[in-house]
Amino acid sequence: MTSDDDPRRRLPSVDRLLQEPSLQPLLASAPRSAVVAAIREAVDEARRRGGPQPVSWADDIRARVLHRTAPSLGPVYNATGVVLHTNLGRAPLARVAIEAMARVCAGYSTLEFDLESGARGSRSTHCRTLLAEASGAEAGLVVNNAAGALVLGLNEIAAGRDVLLSRGELIEIGGSFRIPDILGKSGARLREVGTTNRTHLGDYRDALNDATGAILTVHQSNFAQQGFVASPAPADLAQLAHEAGVPYLYDVGSGLLADLTPWGLYHEPRVQEAVAVGADLVMFSGDKLLGGPQAGCLVGRQTLIDRCQKNPLARALRADKSTLAGLEATLALYRDYESAIAEIPVLRMLTLDADAIEVRARELSGVCPESLRPTVRPGESVVGGGAFAGASLPTSLVVLDPGPGAASRFARALRLGTPAVVTRVVDDCIVLDPRTLPVESFTDVGAALARALEA
Repeated sequence: MTSDDDPRRRLPSVDRLLQEPSLQPLLASAPRSAVVAAIREAVDEARRRGGPQPVSWADDIRARVLHRTAPSLGPVYNATGVVLHTNLGRAPLARVAIEAMARVCAGYSTLEFDLESGARGSRSTHCRTLLAEASGAEAGLVVNNAAGALVLGLNEIAAGRDVLLSRGELIEIGGSFRIPDILGKSGARLREVGTTNRTHLGDYRDALNDATGAILTVHQSNFAQQGFVASPAPADLAQLAHEAGVPYLYDVGSGLLADLTPWGLYHEPRVQEAVAVGADLVMFSGDKLLGGPQAGCLVGRQTLIDRCQKNPLARALRADKSTLAGLEATLALYRDYESAIAEIPVLRMLTLDADAIEVRARELSGVCPESLRPTVRPGESVVGGGAFAGASLPTSLVVLDPGPGAASRFARALRLGTPAVVTRVVDDCIVLDPRTLPVESFTDVGAALARALEA
Protein backbone atom coordinates (compact mmCIF):
# COMPACT_ATOMS: atom_id res chain seq x y z
CA MET A 1 0.00 0.00 0.00
CA THR A 2 1.43 3.38 -0.99
CA SER A 3 1.27 6.35 1.33
CA ASP A 4 -1.47 7.85 -0.88
CA ASP A 5 -3.59 4.74 -0.27
CA ASP A 6 -3.21 4.88 3.52
CA PRO A 7 -6.79 5.35 4.89
CA ARG A 8 -5.38 7.41 7.74
CA ARG A 9 -4.80 10.21 5.22
CA ARG A 10 -8.56 10.44 4.75
CA LEU A 11 -9.32 11.05 8.43
CA PRO A 12 -10.97 14.44 9.01
CA SER A 13 -9.22 17.14 10.98
CA VAL A 14 -10.47 18.43 14.29
CA ASP A 15 -11.40 21.77 12.72
CA ARG A 16 -13.40 20.09 9.98
CA LEU A 17 -15.37 18.02 12.46
CA LEU A 18 -16.06 21.12 14.55
CA GLN A 19 -17.81 22.57 11.50
CA GLU A 20 -20.01 19.52 10.93
CA PRO A 21 -23.71 20.51 11.10
CA SER A 22 -24.54 17.31 13.01
CA LEU A 23 -22.23 18.39 15.83
CA GLN A 24 -23.59 21.92 16.25
CA PRO A 25 -26.34 20.92 18.73
CA LEU A 26 -23.69 19.17 20.82
CA LEU A 27 -21.46 22.26 20.78
CA ALA A 28 -24.43 24.33 21.92
CA SER A 29 -25.22 22.07 24.88
CA ALA A 30 -21.83 20.79 26.06
CA PRO A 31 -18.59 22.57 27.03
CA ARG A 32 -16.58 23.28 23.88
CA SER A 33 -13.41 21.97 25.54
CA ALA A 34 -15.08 18.62 26.19
CA VAL A 35 -16.26 18.37 22.56
CA VAL A 36 -12.79 19.24 21.21
CA ALA A 37 -11.18 16.66 23.50
CA ALA A 38 -13.70 14.02 22.40
CA ILE A 39 -13.05 14.79 18.71
CA ARG A 40 -9.29 14.48 19.18
CA GLU A 41 -9.76 11.23 21.04
CA ALA A 42 -12.01 9.80 18.30
CA VAL A 43 -9.62 10.80 15.51
CA ASP A 44 -6.57 9.49 17.41
CA GLU A 45 -8.29 6.17 18.02
CA ALA A 46 -9.19 5.82 14.35
CA ARG A 47 -5.58 6.59 13.44
CA ARG A 48 -4.27 3.94 15.87
CA ARG A 49 -6.62 1.37 14.31
CA GLY A 50 -5.17 2.08 10.88
CA GLY A 51 -7.74 4.51 9.55
CA PRO A 52 -11.24 2.96 9.63
CA GLN A 53 -13.78 5.64 10.45
CA PRO A 54 -16.79 5.19 12.75
CA VAL A 55 -20.19 4.69 11.15
CA SER A 56 -21.19 8.11 12.48
CA TRP A 57 -18.66 10.63 13.71
CA ALA A 58 -21.44 12.57 15.44
CA ASP A 59 -22.71 9.53 17.37
CA ASP A 60 -19.19 8.47 18.34
CA ILE A 61 -18.22 11.94 19.54
CA ARG A 62 -21.52 12.45 21.34
CA ALA A 63 -20.98 9.22 23.32
CA ARG A 64 -17.46 10.30 24.24
CA VAL A 65 -18.68 13.71 25.42
CA LEU A 66 -21.36 12.08 27.58
CA HIS A 67 -18.73 9.83 29.12
CA ARG A 68 -16.39 12.76 29.78
CA THR A 69 -19.03 15.02 31.32
CA ALA A 70 -20.86 12.42 33.42
CA PRO A 71 -20.05 12.52 37.17
CA SER A 72 -17.59 9.81 38.16
CA LEU A 73 -19.40 9.36 41.48
CA GLY A 74 -23.04 8.44 41.08
CA PRO A 75 -25.83 6.57 42.85
CA VAL A 76 -26.52 2.87 42.35
CA TYR A 77 -29.15 0.44 43.53
CA ASN A 78 -27.50 -2.27 45.62
CA ALA A 79 -29.26 -5.58 44.93
CA THR A 80 -26.37 -7.72 46.20
CA GLY A 81 -27.63 -8.26 49.74
CA VAL A 82 -24.29 -7.02 51.13
CA VAL A 83 -25.48 -4.39 53.60
CA LEU A 84 -22.16 -2.63 54.20
CA HIS A 85 -20.78 -2.88 50.67
CA THR A 86 -17.45 -1.04 50.81
CA ASN A 87 -17.24 -0.63 47.04
CA LEU A 88 -20.73 0.89 46.99
CA GLY A 89 -20.08 3.43 49.74
CA ARG A 90 -20.93 1.40 52.85
CA ALA A 91 -23.66 2.87 55.03
CA PRO A 92 -26.56 4.74 53.41
CA LEU A 93 -27.41 7.68 55.62
CA ALA A 94 -30.49 8.34 57.69
CA ARG A 95 -32.83 11.03 56.40
CA VAL A 96 -32.00 13.37 59.30
CA ALA A 97 -28.27 12.99 58.59
CA ILE A 98 -28.76 13.89 54.92
CA GLU A 99 -30.84 16.91 55.89
CA ALA A 100 -28.23 18.04 58.43
CA MET A 101 -25.42 17.76 55.89
CA ALA A 102 -27.40 19.67 53.26
CA ARG A 103 -28.27 22.36 55.79
CA VAL A 104 -24.68 23.15 56.80
CA CYS A 105 -23.31 22.84 53.26
CA ALA A 106 -25.85 25.21 51.74
CA GLY A 107 -24.23 28.25 53.33
CA TYR A 108 -21.98 29.27 56.18
CA SER A 109 -21.97 27.40 59.47
CA THR A 110 -20.65 27.38 63.03
CA LEU A 111 -17.86 24.95 62.12
CA GLU A 112 -15.21 26.91 64.00
CA PHE A 113 -17.16 29.86 65.37
CA ASP A 114 -18.59 30.46 68.84
CA LEU A 115 -21.83 32.40 68.48
CA GLU A 116 -21.92 33.44 72.14
CA SER A 117 -18.45 34.99 72.29
CA GLY A 118 -18.20 35.94 68.63
CA ALA A 119 -14.71 34.45 68.62
CA ARG A 120 -13.10 31.49 66.93
CA GLY A 121 -14.35 28.11 68.12
CA SER A 122 -13.14 24.56 67.63
CA ARG A 123 -14.55 21.93 65.29
CA SER A 124 -13.59 19.28 67.86
CA THR A 125 -16.55 20.38 70.00
CA HIS A 126 -18.99 18.97 67.44
CA CYS A 127 -20.07 15.41 68.28
CA ARG A 128 -17.96 15.39 71.45
CA THR A 129 -20.91 15.26 73.84
CA LEU A 130 -22.91 12.80 71.75
CA LEU A 131 -19.94 10.46 71.34
CA ALA A 132 -19.36 10.46 75.09
CA GLU A 133 -23.04 9.98 75.78
CA ALA A 134 -23.45 7.09 73.33
CA SER A 135 -20.28 5.29 74.37
CA GLY A 136 -20.18 5.95 78.10
CA ALA A 137 -16.70 7.50 77.76
CA GLU A 138 -15.45 10.75 79.25
CA ALA A 139 -14.86 12.43 75.87
CA GLY A 140 -14.79 11.89 72.13
CA LEU A 141 -13.08 13.18 69.00
CA VAL A 142 -13.87 12.83 65.28
CA VAL A 143 -11.30 12.49 62.47
CA ASN A 144 -11.61 11.57 58.81
CA ASN A 145 -11.62 7.76 59.06
CA ALA A 146 -10.91 4.86 61.39
CA ALA A 147 -7.35 4.29 60.15
CA GLY A 148 -6.70 7.95 60.88
CA ALA A 149 -8.09 7.52 64.38
CA LEU A 150 -5.70 4.62 64.99
CA VAL A 151 -2.70 6.51 63.61
CA LEU A 152 -3.52 9.59 65.68
CA GLY A 153 -4.02 7.66 68.91
CA LEU A 154 -0.83 5.64 68.50
CA ASN A 155 1.22 8.66 67.48
CA GLU A 156 0.14 10.69 70.48
CA ILE A 157 0.43 7.90 73.04
CA ALA A 158 3.24 5.65 71.83
CA ALA A 159 5.41 7.36 69.19
CA GLY A 160 8.98 6.07 69.57
CA ARG A 161 7.87 3.34 71.96
CA ASP A 162 6.72 -0.28 71.76
CA VAL A 163 3.09 -1.24 71.26
CA LEU A 164 2.23 -4.78 72.31
CA LEU A 165 -0.08 -6.48 69.79
CA SER A 166 -1.03 -10.13 69.37
CA ARG A 167 0.23 -11.86 66.21
CA GLY A 168 -3.34 -12.99 65.65
CA GLU A 169 -4.38 -9.34 65.23
CA LEU A 170 -1.86 -8.35 62.55
CA ILE A 171 -4.71 -8.13 60.10
CA GLU A 172 -5.07 -6.73 56.60
CA ILE A 173 -8.09 -4.54 55.94
CA GLY A 174 -9.56 -3.47 52.59
CA GLY A 175 -7.31 -2.13 49.88
CA SER A 176 -4.28 -4.12 51.12
CA PHE A 177 -3.78 -1.84 54.13
CA ARG A 178 -2.14 -3.76 56.95
CA ILE A 179 -2.20 -2.98 60.65
CA PRO A 180 1.62 -3.30 61.02
CA ASP A 181 2.09 -0.72 58.25
CA ILE A 182 -0.47 1.66 59.76
CA LEU A 183 1.16 1.24 63.17
CA GLY A 184 4.59 1.93 61.68
CA LYS A 185 3.42 5.18 60.10
CA SER A 186 2.25 6.36 63.52
CA GLY A 187 5.84 6.37 64.75
CA ALA A 188 5.20 3.60 67.27
CA ARG A 189 7.14 0.32 67.22
CA LEU A 190 5.31 -2.97 66.82
CA ARG A 191 6.11 -5.59 69.45
CA GLU A 192 4.44 -8.85 68.49
CA VAL A 193 3.27 -11.15 71.27
CA GLY A 194 1.85 -14.68 71.28
CA THR A 195 1.21 -16.74 68.17
CA THR A 196 -1.21 -16.54 65.27
CA ASN A 197 -3.83 -18.70 66.92
CA ARG A 198 -3.09 -18.48 70.64
CA THR A 199 -2.03 -15.50 72.71
CA HIS A 200 -2.17 -15.52 76.52
CA LEU A 201 -2.14 -12.78 79.13
CA GLY A 202 1.30 -13.99 80.18
CA ASP A 203 2.65 -13.22 76.71
CA TYR A 204 1.77 -9.56 77.20
CA ARG A 205 3.13 -9.58 80.76
CA ASP A 206 6.44 -11.05 79.62
CA ALA A 207 6.79 -8.44 76.86
CA LEU A 208 6.26 -5.44 79.15
CA ASN A 209 9.35 -3.34 79.79
CA ASP A 210 10.47 0.28 80.11
CA ALA A 211 10.09 0.79 76.35
CA THR A 212 6.41 -0.19 76.32
CA GLY A 213 4.14 2.69 75.31
CA ALA A 214 0.78 0.91 75.11
CA ILE A 215 -1.07 -2.36 74.79
CA LEU A 216 -3.28 -2.54 71.71
CA THR A 217 -6.17 -4.81 70.76
CA VAL A 218 -7.38 -4.83 67.15
CA HIS A 219 -10.68 -6.59 66.58
CA GLN A 220 -10.42 -9.32 63.92
CA SER A 221 -13.33 -7.79 62.10
CA ASN A 222 -13.03 -9.35 58.66
CA PHE A 223 -12.32 -12.97 59.63
CA ALA A 224 -13.01 -15.40 62.45
CA GLN A 225 -10.65 -17.87 64.10
CA GLN A 226 -11.96 -21.27 65.16
CA GLY A 227 -10.51 -24.39 66.67
CA PHE A 228 -7.40 -24.30 68.89
CA VAL A 229 -7.46 -20.57 69.60
CA ALA A 230 -7.11 -18.35 72.65
CA SER A 231 -6.86 -14.65 73.44
CA PRO A 232 -7.11 -12.68 76.67
CA ALA A 233 -10.31 -10.86 77.53
CA PRO A 234 -10.10 -7.10 76.94
CA ALA A 235 -10.91 -6.51 80.63
CA ASP A 236 -7.84 -8.53 81.64
CA LEU A 237 -5.65 -6.62 79.19
CA ALA A 238 -6.95 -3.32 80.52
CA GLN A 239 -6.12 -4.38 84.07
CA LEU A 240 -2.63 -5.53 83.07
CA ALA A 241 -1.95 -2.28 81.22
CA HIS A 242 -3.08 -0.18 84.16
CA GLU A 243 -0.97 -2.19 86.59
CA ALA A 244 2.02 -1.54 84.32
CA GLY A 245 1.17 2.16 84.03
CA VAL A 246 0.58 2.14 80.26
CA PRO A 247 -2.59 2.95 78.30
CA TYR A 248 -4.78 0.23 76.83
CA LEU A 249 -6.03 1.00 73.30
CA TYR A 250 -8.84 -0.93 71.65
CA ASP A 251 -9.68 -0.68 67.94
CA VAL A 252 -13.18 -2.19 67.77
CA GLY A 253 -13.53 -1.59 64.03
CA SER A 254 -17.14 -1.26 62.96
CA GLY A 255 -18.51 1.22 65.51
CA LEU A 256 -21.34 -0.98 66.72
CA LEU A 257 -23.49 0.89 69.25
CA ALA A 258 -26.77 -1.03 68.94
CA ASP A 259 -27.38 -4.44 70.50
CA LEU A 260 -28.10 -6.72 67.53
CA THR A 261 -28.10 -10.01 69.42
CA PRO A 262 -31.94 -10.25 69.28
CA TRP A 263 -31.49 -10.63 65.52
CA GLY A 264 -28.90 -13.37 65.80
CA LEU A 265 -25.82 -11.18 65.31
CA TYR A 266 -23.16 -11.94 67.91
CA HIS A 267 -19.43 -11.63 68.59
CA GLU A 268 -18.92 -8.07 67.36
CA PRO A 269 -17.64 -5.80 70.17
CA ARG A 270 -19.84 -2.85 71.00
CA VAL A 271 -18.18 0.50 71.66
CA GLN A 272 -19.85 0.77 75.08
CA GLU A 273 -18.44 -2.61 76.11
CA ALA A 274 -14.90 -1.59 75.15
CA VAL A 275 -15.21 1.54 77.28
CA ALA A 276 -16.78 -0.35 80.18
CA VAL A 277 -13.97 -2.93 80.43
CA GLY A 278 -11.44 -0.15 80.95
CA ALA A 279 -9.99 0.74 77.54
CA ASP A 280 -8.34 4.15 77.80
CA LEU A 281 -8.86 4.92 74.13
CA VAL A 282 -11.33 3.23 71.77
CA MET A 283 -11.20 3.75 68.00
CA PHE A 284 -13.91 2.88 65.47
CA SER A 285 -15.58 3.73 62.15
CA GLY A 286 -18.51 6.05 61.69
CA ASP A 287 -19.68 4.63 58.35
CA LYS A 288 -20.11 0.95 59.18
CA LEU A 289 -22.43 -0.44 61.85
CA LEU A 290 -22.79 2.98 63.44
CA GLY A 291 -24.58 3.98 60.22
CA GLY A 292 -23.16 7.46 59.66
CA PRO A 293 -20.83 9.14 57.14
CA GLN A 294 -17.19 8.13 56.72
CA ALA A 295 -15.41 9.14 59.89
CA GLY A 296 -13.00 7.88 62.50
CA CYS A 297 -14.05 8.19 66.12
CA LEU A 298 -11.94 8.18 69.27
CA VAL A 299 -13.55 7.93 72.70
CA GLY A 300 -11.99 7.44 76.10
CA ARG A 301 -10.30 9.27 78.93
CA GLN A 302 -10.59 13.04 78.79
CA THR A 303 -6.84 13.57 79.21
CA LEU A 304 -5.98 11.31 76.28
CA ILE A 305 -8.65 12.78 74.02
CA ASP A 306 -7.37 16.27 74.83
CA ARG A 307 -3.85 15.20 73.92
CA CYS A 308 -5.00 13.71 70.62
CA GLN A 309 -6.92 16.88 69.84
CA LYS A 310 -3.77 18.99 70.26
CA ASN A 311 -1.59 16.64 68.19
CA PRO A 312 -0.55 18.22 64.84
CA LEU A 313 -1.84 15.11 63.05
CA ALA A 314 -5.34 15.96 64.25
CA ARG A 315 -5.41 18.86 61.81
CA ALA A 316 -4.22 16.69 58.91
CA LEU A 317 -6.87 14.11 59.75
CA ARG A 318 -9.72 16.42 60.71
CA ALA A 319 -13.26 15.85 59.50
CA ASP A 320 -15.11 18.40 57.38
CA LYS A 321 -18.37 20.18 58.19
CA SER A 322 -20.61 17.79 56.24
CA THR A 323 -19.15 14.76 58.02
CA LEU A 324 -19.57 16.34 61.43
CA ALA A 325 -23.15 17.38 60.69
CA GLY A 326 -24.12 13.94 59.40
CA LEU A 327 -22.43 12.10 62.25
CA GLU A 328 -23.98 14.37 64.86
CA ALA A 329 -27.47 13.77 63.47
CA THR A 330 -26.85 10.01 63.36
CA LEU A 331 -25.53 9.86 66.92
CA ALA A 332 -28.55 11.83 68.15
CA LEU A 333 -30.80 9.00 66.94
CA TYR A 334 -29.12 6.66 69.43
CA ARG A 335 -30.72 8.59 72.28
CA ASP A 336 -33.82 6.54 71.46
CA TYR A 337 -33.00 2.91 70.69
CA GLU A 338 -36.18 2.28 68.71
CA SER A 339 -35.61 5.41 66.63
CA ALA A 340 -32.07 4.29 65.82
CA ILE A 341 -33.27 0.87 64.60
CA ALA A 342 -36.08 2.40 62.57
CA GLU A 343 -34.29 5.43 61.11
CA ILE A 344 -30.71 4.30 60.46
CA PRO A 345 -30.79 2.36 57.17
CA VAL A 346 -28.04 -0.11 58.08
CA LEU A 347 -29.76 -1.11 61.31
CA ARG A 348 -33.14 -1.24 59.59
CA MET A 349 -31.80 -3.60 56.91
CA LEU A 350 -30.00 -5.83 59.41
CA THR A 351 -33.09 -6.23 61.59
CA LEU A 352 -35.63 -7.05 58.85
CA ASP A 353 -37.35 -10.31 59.71
CA ALA A 354 -37.73 -13.22 57.29
CA ASP A 355 -41.45 -12.70 56.70
CA ALA A 356 -41.01 -9.03 55.82
CA ILE A 357 -38.23 -9.82 53.36
CA GLU A 358 -40.30 -12.54 51.68
CA VAL A 359 -43.12 -10.04 51.17
CA ARG A 360 -40.60 -7.62 49.62
CA ALA A 361 -39.19 -10.35 47.39
CA ARG A 362 -42.61 -11.23 46.01
CA GLU A 363 -43.38 -7.56 45.41
CA LEU A 364 -40.03 -7.13 43.62
CA SER A 365 -40.58 -10.23 41.49
CA GLY A 366 -43.92 -8.79 40.43
CA VAL A 367 -42.24 -5.82 38.67
CA CYS A 368 -39.64 -7.97 36.89
CA PRO A 369 -40.21 -8.70 33.17
CA GLU A 370 -41.94 -12.06 32.76
CA SER A 371 -39.45 -13.06 30.07
CA LEU A 372 -36.80 -13.30 32.81
CA ARG A 373 -38.90 -15.98 34.56
CA PRO A 374 -38.61 -14.48 38.07
CA THR A 375 -38.76 -16.89 41.00
CA VAL A 376 -38.44 -16.32 44.77
CA ARG A 377 -36.04 -18.60 46.61
CA PRO A 378 -34.50 -18.68 50.11
CA GLY A 379 -30.96 -17.39 50.42
CA GLU A 380 -28.52 -15.46 52.60
CA SER A 381 -27.54 -11.82 52.93
CA VAL A 382 -24.16 -10.66 54.26
CA VAL A 383 -23.39 -7.86 56.73
CA GLY A 384 -20.21 -6.80 54.88
CA GLY A 385 -17.83 -4.00 55.75
CA GLY A 386 -15.61 -6.37 57.71
CA ALA A 387 -18.27 -6.71 60.40
CA PHE A 388 -19.79 -9.87 61.88
CA ALA A 389 -17.34 -12.07 59.96
CA GLY A 390 -18.91 -15.39 59.08
CA ALA A 391 -22.44 -14.30 59.97
CA SER A 392 -25.24 -14.72 57.46
CA LEU A 393 -28.78 -13.40 57.43
CA PRO A 394 -31.65 -15.49 56.05
CA THR A 395 -33.31 -13.73 53.15
CA SER A 396 -35.56 -14.27 50.14
CA LEU A 397 -33.94 -13.83 46.74
CA VAL A 398 -35.47 -12.94 43.40
CA VAL A 399 -33.77 -15.13 40.78
CA LEU A 400 -33.91 -14.14 37.11
CA ASP A 401 -32.96 -16.22 34.07
CA PRO A 402 -31.77 -14.08 31.13
CA GLY A 403 -30.91 -17.18 29.07
CA PRO A 404 -27.96 -19.57 28.70
CA GLY A 405 -24.64 -17.80 29.06
CA ALA A 406 -26.26 -14.35 29.23
CA ALA A 407 -26.13 -13.58 32.96
CA SER A 408 -22.76 -11.78 33.06
CA ARG A 409 -23.62 -9.72 29.99
CA PHE A 410 -27.03 -8.85 31.44
CA ALA A 411 -25.49 -7.87 34.80
CA ARG A 412 -23.12 -5.53 32.95
CA ALA A 413 -26.03 -3.92 31.11
CA LEU A 414 -27.73 -3.32 34.47
CA ARG A 415 -24.58 -1.73 35.91
CA LEU A 416 -24.21 0.59 32.92
CA GLY A 417 -27.87 1.57 32.82
CA THR A 418 -29.64 4.53 34.35
CA PRO A 419 -30.25 3.95 37.17
CA ALA A 420 -27.33 1.59 37.70
CA VAL A 421 -28.29 -1.67 39.40
CA VAL A 422 -25.60 -3.90 40.94
CA THR A 423 -26.55 -7.55 41.30
CA ARG A 424 -25.09 -10.96 42.00
CA VAL A 425 -24.57 -13.61 39.31
CA VAL A 426 -25.04 -17.17 40.57
CA ASP A 427 -25.28 -20.29 38.40
CA ASP A 428 -25.78 -18.21 35.25
CA CYS A 429 -28.72 -16.38 36.82
CA ILE A 430 -29.21 -12.80 38.05
CA VAL A 431 -29.91 -12.68 41.78
CA LEU A 432 -31.60 -9.72 43.48
CA ASP A 433 -31.71 -9.43 47.28
CA PRO A 434 -34.49 -7.06 48.44
CA ARG A 435 -32.84 -6.62 51.84
CA THR A 436 -30.59 -3.90 50.40
CA LEU A 437 -33.14 -2.39 48.00
CA PRO A 438 -35.55 0.27 49.28
CA VAL A 439 -39.14 -0.65 48.53
CA GLU A 440 -39.56 2.65 46.71
CA SER A 441 -36.83 1.57 44.26
CA PHE A 442 -38.68 -1.51 42.98
CA THR A 443 -40.40 0.30 40.09
CA ASP A 444 -37.08 1.77 38.94
CA VAL A 445 -35.38 -1.61 39.18
CA GLY A 446 -38.13 -3.23 37.14
CA ALA A 447 -37.74 -0.56 34.46
CA ALA A 448 -33.96 -1.02 34.48
CA LEU A 449 -34.43 -4.75 33.94
CA ALA A 450 -36.68 -4.07 30.96
CA ARG A 451 -34.15 -1.69 29.41
CA ALA A 452 -31.32 -4.19 29.95
CA LEU A 453 -33.29 -6.74 27.94
CA GLU A 454 -33.22 -4.33 24.99
CA ALA A 455 -29.49 -3.54 25.30
